[in-house]
Amino acid sequence: MANTLITSAMVAKESLRLLKNNLVFARGVNRKYEKEWDTDRAIGDTINVKLPARYTVRSGATINVQDHTQKTVPVTLDSQKGVDVSFSSKELALSLDDFSKNVLAPQVAQLANQIDYDGLLLAKKVANTVGVPGTTPSALRTYLMAGAKMDNESAPVDDQRNMIVNPLAQVEIVDALKGLFNSSPEIKAQYEKGRMGTAAGFDWSMSQNVPTHIVGALGGTPLIMGGGQVGSSLAVDGWTPSVAGILKQGDVFTIAGVGAVNPMTKQPTGELRQFVVTADVTSNGSGVSSVGIYPALVVSGAEQNVTGAPADNAAITVLGVAGTASPLNLAYHKDAFTLVTAELPLPNGMDMASRASSKDVGLAIRFIRGYDINSDKFVSRLDVLYGWAALRPEWACRVQG
Repeated sequence: MANTLITSAMVAKESLRLLKNNLVFARGVNRKYEKEWDTDRAIGDTINVKLPARYTVRSGATINVQDHTQKTVPVTLDSQKGVDVSFSSKELALSLDDFSKNVLAPQVAQLANQIDYDGLLLAKKVANTVGVPGTTPSALRTYLMAGAKMDNESAPVDDQRNMIVNPLAQVEIVDALKGLFNSSPEIKAQYEKGRMGTAAGFDWSMSQNVPTHIVGALGGTPLIMGGGQVGSSLAVDGWTPSVAGILKQGDVFTIAGVGAVNPMTKQPTGELRQFVVTADVTSNGSGVSSVGIYPALVVSGAEQNVTGAPADNAAITVLGVAGTASPLNLAYHKDAFTLVTAELPLPNGMDMASRASSKDVGLAIRFIRGYDINSDKFVSRLDVLYGWAALRPEWACRVQG
């Protein structure tokens, strides 16, 4: 029998259920900072998340007192996204199952994909990279190297490591590893559904929302312009003069002679430190540019991350060929990224208004329906207020495709 009493609370709760089921990337990131937010938040609200402090280890009996310096990362509710439709009272007279299938499911699927896509754009903040732009990896070794990069950055070795890949990358790795899983349920899922499951220290997911990065225009022979530079920007010369987008945000490069160190032991990892470009770069008429980078160059102390400052005229090597498009498949620890959502206020004077939240997974969604007297239609909206942040991007690694 049709349910003629579908309420706004029922719609909100069903929308929340569908949202949880449709999210992919968001399910594997840190959500513990939800408790920092009260209800009825507004777009633009910010909290500062404290990260664990780092120290150096004293050698010998003489005391060496260090300042307690704790870094913070701002998390801002900067995205209010929603899907708006109109439907009739007749549609509300459907059973909840029919209403969910015909009306809510397409709306919420679109919303969940947008949330995931916004989060996956954080891959452009990740410097650690394996693979070759423009070539889909088909060997397990490439993904294992991503895990090694995370190990060298002291990412926890636990069951909170994830790998998210685009459809083509999933095809290649499933084909390469067919029959090699030890767990028979994993083999069953791989054979019947074409999906990975758990392998090589990661829980694997496929997402169509993996973003694509296009390597900058490049050109010239870029060199460090002045030795001893530290911090979050570099003066570089040797570029082709007057080229807009000679580097693009998300490009990755290394500097000759600048090695990576383990952040805990401060010992060299044996690899060059990779840096990611934080904003698009244009060379001037003399082929000079200022390049914003992450991580910042730190040569000593508790935050040391490189073996030393770059020398004057040290060569810069950018990963990839100019203009190459590459999906940013991503290996990451749960604590590398965070997603925060907050409840939006409920307005008065609406035909229907309700919100639902789930504290266990930290999600909140609002449903509102109003009546448009001019068009004789009921107009509804679903809204989610959220913010993404990269807390520890060094605990992630891009797998170029």
